[in-house]
Amino acid sequence: METLAIIKIGGNIIDEEEKLHSFLSAFADIGGKKILVHGGGKLATKLASDLGVQQQLVDGRRITDAETLKIVTMVYAGYINKNIVAGLQALNCNAIGLCGVDGNAILAHKRRSVGAKDDRAGDPNMEPEADHEAAGGIRKDLDYGFVGDIDTINKAFLDQLLREGKALVFAPITHDGKGQLLNTNADTIAKEIAVALSGSFAVSLVYSFEKSGVLLNAEDDRSVIRRINAVYYKELRERQVVFGGMIPKLDNAFAALRGGVKKVIIGRAEELPELRAGQSGTTIVHA
Repeated sequence: METLAIIKIGGNIIDEEEKLHSFLSAFADIGGKKILVHGGGKLATKLASDLGVQQQLVDGRRITDAETLKIVTMVYAGYINKNIVAGLQALNCNAIGLCGVDGNAILAHKRRSVGAKDDRAGDPNMEPEADHEAAGGIRKDLDYGFVGDIDTINKAFLDQLLREGKALVFAPITHDGKGQLLNTNADTIAKEIAVALSGSFAVSLVYSFEKSGVLLNAEDDRSVIRRINAVYYKELRERQVVFGGMIPKLDNAFAALRGGVKKVIIGRAEELPELRAGQSGTTIVHA
């Protein structure tokens, strides 16, 4: 089975030109099929401030009202996505920039709060949302605005592009199939794409950001936990060693393994070759 590397880049790497160029060089050097999923960096927040659009964050999650949706779409699917693609083209990596709208790649629905009607109620093919949303710190009593939770990945479309030899670069914007754009978590997009394509490829998933991995001490970047299984993860959460944004990242990592992904690693973006070789970062394992 052919290999497929899916890399999610986040944190302040996107905002720092030199670090981003170094990361893109490492990504371009990856042989075979590859997909890059990126977050938004700080530019959307800065632009919103410049335009006088007030931003509301709850537990680190952006409430996406109509004006904010315009900004994140322009920034994520526009400037950041095309800047990354241009950087890869300069490195002779033939990349194509996408978001969930393009080719109907990712269908999602607007996240529902308590009391909202669920049009999919009773659909046995849909995974219940309450447990994994609560685990990721998502409050069901809150209206997050135009935030999307993923329903389907267009596997045939992505498979076709990959087999044409293109590197895919995904921005975290999806749609509902009825003309509505949605802001969607990039970690989740990476996981859902990885799971969807695991039947066609041997998929490895790397979550790369500014930290060296999952840390025993959030203030000590040398305290990397090298391997985490589900039992140890539960213990780390109970001890509050793992908290905040690392919880949805790890929830996605374990969901990816359950969905057929071969390997999941979390670590520093500047160490991408070492991460992929299992020489740095935190490896997530079944048992």
